[in-house]
Amino acid sequence: YTHLKHSLGSSLFLLGNIIPEDDVYAFQLDYSYRFTQKDALIIEGITWRYYRPLGSNGNSSKEKYPGNIRSSAIGVGYQRFLWKNLHSVLQVNPYLMQYSDEDDKLIQTGFRLYLHTRIGYRFEFFNKRWYLEPSVGINYWPVSTNFPTSFKVIEDDYTNYNLFDPNLQFGFSFWQVLDKSNK
Repeated sequence: YTHLKHSLGSSLFLLGNIIPEDDVYAFQLDYSYRFTQKDALIIEGITWRYYRPLGSNGNSSKEKYPGNIRSSAIGVGYQRFLWKNLHSVLQVNPYLMQYSDEDDKLIQTGFRLYLHTRIGYRFEFFNKRWYLEPSVGINYWPVSTNFPTSFKVIEDDYTNYNLFDPNLQFGFSFWQVLDKSNK
Protein backbone atom coordinates (compact mmCIF):
# COMPACT_ATOMS: atom_id res chain seq x y z
CA TYR A 1 0.00 0.00 0.00
CA THR A 2 1.01 3.61 -0.22
CA HIS A 3 0.93 5.85 2.79
CA LEU A 4 0.96 9.67 2.75
CA LYS A 5 2.73 10.61 5.98
CA HIS A 6 2.54 14.43 6.00
CA SER A 7 -0.27 16.89 5.47
CA LEU A 8 -1.02 20.59 5.68
CA GLY A 9 -4.52 21.79 6.33
CA SER A 10 -6.84 24.36 7.82
CA SER A 11 -10.52 25.00 8.48
CA LEU A 12 -13.04 25.95 5.80
CA PHE A 13 -14.74 28.08 8.45
CA LEU A 14 -11.97 30.62 7.78
CA LEU A 15 -14.14 31.66 4.84
CA GLY A 16 -16.14 33.50 7.53
CA ASN A 17 -13.34 36.08 7.46
CA ILE A 18 -14.84 37.49 4.25
CA ILE A 19 -18.33 37.96 5.77
CA PRO A 20 -18.50 41.63 6.88
CA GLU A 21 -21.08 41.00 9.64
CA ASP A 22 -19.12 38.14 11.23
CA ASP A 23 -17.40 39.04 14.51
CA VAL A 24 -14.65 36.40 14.30
CA TYR A 25 -11.46 36.83 12.30
CA ALA A 26 -9.30 33.71 12.30
CA PHE A 27 -6.23 32.18 10.68
CA GLN A 28 -5.14 28.58 11.14
CA LEU A 29 -2.54 26.22 9.70
CA ASP A 30 -2.26 22.57 10.71
CA TYR A 31 0.65 20.21 10.07
CA SER A 32 0.01 16.51 10.56
CA TYR A 33 2.52 13.66 10.68
CA ARG A 34 0.99 10.21 10.33
CA PHE A 35 3.46 7.97 12.16
CA THR A 36 1.35 4.80 11.62
CA GLN A 37 -1.60 4.03 9.38
CA LYS A 38 -3.93 4.83 12.27
CA ASP A 39 -2.07 7.47 14.30
CA ALA A 40 -1.10 11.07 13.58
CA LEU A 41 0.48 13.94 15.49
CA ILE A 42 -0.97 17.40 14.76
CA ILE A 43 0.76 20.73 15.27
CA GLU A 44 -1.57 23.71 14.88
CA GLY A 45 -0.78 27.41 14.61
CA ILE A 46 -3.91 29.48 15.17
CA THR A 47 -4.85 33.07 15.87
CA TRP A 48 -8.30 34.61 16.08
CA ARG A 49 -9.99 37.79 17.20
CA TYR A 50 -13.47 37.68 18.67
CA TYR A 51 -15.92 40.02 20.37
CA ARG A 52 -18.19 37.64 22.32
CA PRO A 53 -17.69 34.97 25.01
CA LEU A 54 -16.88 31.56 23.51
CA GLY A 55 -19.60 29.95 25.62
CA SER A 56 -22.28 32.23 24.11
CA ASN A 57 -21.96 30.72 20.62
CA GLY A 58 -22.36 34.28 19.28
CA ASN A 59 -26.09 34.60 19.93
CA SER A 60 -26.87 38.28 20.52
CA SER A 61 -25.32 41.72 20.17
CA LYS A 62 -25.80 42.49 23.90
CA GLU A 63 -23.25 39.75 24.63
CA LYS A 64 -20.36 41.68 23.09
CA TYR A 65 -17.28 42.57 25.08
CA PRO A 66 -16.31 46.25 25.42
CA GLY A 67 -13.55 45.54 22.87
CA ASN A 68 -12.10 42.29 21.56
CA ILE A 69 -9.83 39.38 22.40
CA ARG A 70 -6.97 38.25 20.18
CA SER A 71 -5.98 34.65 20.99
CA SER A 72 -2.87 33.02 19.54
CA ALA A 73 -1.54 29.50 20.13
CA ILE A 74 0.64 26.72 18.88
CA GLY A 75 -1.26 23.60 19.86
CA VAL A 76 -0.60 19.90 19.73
CA GLY A 77 -3.02 17.09 19.00
CA TYR A 78 -3.38 13.37 18.42
CA GLN A 79 -5.54 11.89 15.68
CA ARG A 80 -6.60 8.24 15.72
CA PHE A 81 -8.26 6.56 12.74
CA LEU A 82 -10.76 4.17 14.31
CA TRP A 83 -12.33 2.42 11.33
CA LYS A 84 -11.58 3.23 7.70
CA ASN A 85 -11.55 7.05 7.70
CA LEU A 86 -13.64 7.52 10.86
CA HIS A 87 -11.35 9.31 13.30
CA SER A 88 -11.13 11.09 16.62
CA VAL A 89 -8.90 14.01 17.60
CA LEU A 90 -7.71 15.19 21.02
CA GLN A 91 -6.03 18.59 21.02
CA VAL A 92 -4.55 21.07 23.51
CA ASN A 93 -4.03 24.75 22.63
CA PRO A 94 -2.34 27.08 25.16
CA TYR A 95 -3.55 30.54 24.07
CA LEU A 96 -1.92 33.87 24.76
CA MET A 97 -4.84 36.25 25.22
CA GLN A 98 -4.60 39.94 24.30
CA TYR A 99 -7.51 42.07 25.52
CA SER A 100 -8.15 45.29 23.60
CA ASP A 101 -10.65 48.09 24.23
CA GLU A 102 -13.19 49.44 21.73
CA ASP A 103 -10.46 51.57 20.10
CA ASP A 104 -8.41 48.37 19.56
CA LYS A 105 -5.83 49.49 22.15
CA LEU A 106 -4.22 46.65 24.14
CA ILE A 107 -5.28 46.85 27.79
CA GLN A 108 -3.83 43.61 29.20
CA THR A 109 -2.80 40.04 28.45
CA GLY A 110 -3.74 36.66 29.85
CA PHE A 111 -3.67 32.92 29.20
CA ARG A 112 -6.30 30.34 28.25
CA LEU A 113 -5.90 26.56 28.18
CA TYR A 114 -8.24 25.23 25.48
CA LEU A 115 -9.00 21.51 25.21
CA HIS A 116 -10.74 20.16 22.12
CA THR A 117 -11.95 16.72 21.09
CA ARG A 118 -13.84 15.79 17.96
CA ILE A 119 -15.02 12.83 15.95
CA GLY A 120 -15.40 12.92 12.20
CA TYR A 121 -14.81 11.27 8.86
CA ARG A 122 -12.11 11.94 6.25
CA PHE A 123 -13.22 12.07 2.63
CA GLU A 124 -10.23 11.72 0.30
CA PHE A 125 -9.95 12.95 -3.29
CA PHE A 126 -7.45 12.94 -6.16
CA ASN A 127 -5.51 9.79 -5.29
CA LYS A 128 -5.89 10.50 -1.53
CA ARG A 129 -3.88 13.72 -1.85
CA TRP A 130 -6.70 16.10 -0.84
CA TYR A 131 -9.11 15.58 2.02
CA LEU A 132 -12.17 17.06 3.65
CA GLU A 133 -13.00 16.23 7.29
CA PRO A 134 -16.43 17.16 8.61
CA SER A 135 -16.61 16.55 12.35
CA VAL A 136 -18.32 17.53 15.55
CA GLY A 137 -16.43 18.44 18.70
CA ILE A 138 -16.57 19.31 22.36
CA ASN A 139 -14.48 22.23 23.65
CA TYR A 140 -13.53 23.02 27.23
CA TRP A 141 -11.35 25.82 28.59
CA PRO A 142 -10.67 25.12 32.27
CA VAL A 143 -8.09 27.90 32.70
CA SER A 144 -8.57 31.55 31.70
CA THR A 145 -6.46 34.19 33.43
CA ASN A 146 -6.22 37.93 33.78
CA PHE A 147 -9.56 38.99 32.25
CA PRO A 148 -10.17 42.74 32.46
CA THR A 149 -13.05 43.39 34.86
CA SER A 150 -15.30 44.78 32.11
CA PHE A 151 -14.79 41.56 30.07
CA LYS A 152 -15.13 39.23 33.08
CA VAL A 153 -18.57 40.63 33.97
CA ILE A 154 -19.81 39.42 30.56
CA GLU A 155 -17.74 36.21 30.51
CA ASP A 156 -19.10 35.05 33.89
CA ASP A 157 -22.63 34.72 32.44
CA TYR A 158 -21.55 31.89 30.11
CA THR A 159 -20.19 28.36 30.34
CA ASN A 160 -16.54 27.47 29.80
CA TYR A 161 -17.41 24.72 27.31
CA ASN A 162 -19.21 24.07 24.01
CA LEU A 163 -20.90 20.68 23.73
CA PHE A 164 -21.57 20.84 20.00
CA ASP A 165 -18.91 22.45 17.83
CA PRO A 166 -19.09 21.62 14.11
CA ASN A 167 -15.78 21.56 12.21
CA LEU A 168 -14.88 21.33 8.56
CA GLN A 169 -11.17 20.73 8.02
CA PHE A 170 -9.47 20.42 4.64
CA GLY A 171 -5.93 19.64 3.59
CA PHE A 172 -3.31 18.26 1.28
CA SER A 173 -1.29 15.09 1.99
CA PHE A 174 2.23 14.54 0.67
CA TRP A 175 5.47 12.51 0.95
CA GLN A 176 4.38 9.06 0.02
CA VAL A 177 5.87 5.88 1.52
CA LEU A 178 5.52 2.50 -0.11
CA ASP A 179 5.26 -0.37 2.35
CA LYS A 180 5.46 -3.89 0.91
CA SER A 181 4.99 -5.69 4.24
CA ASN A 182 1.16 -5.86 3.86
CA LYS A 183 0.54 -4.97 7.51
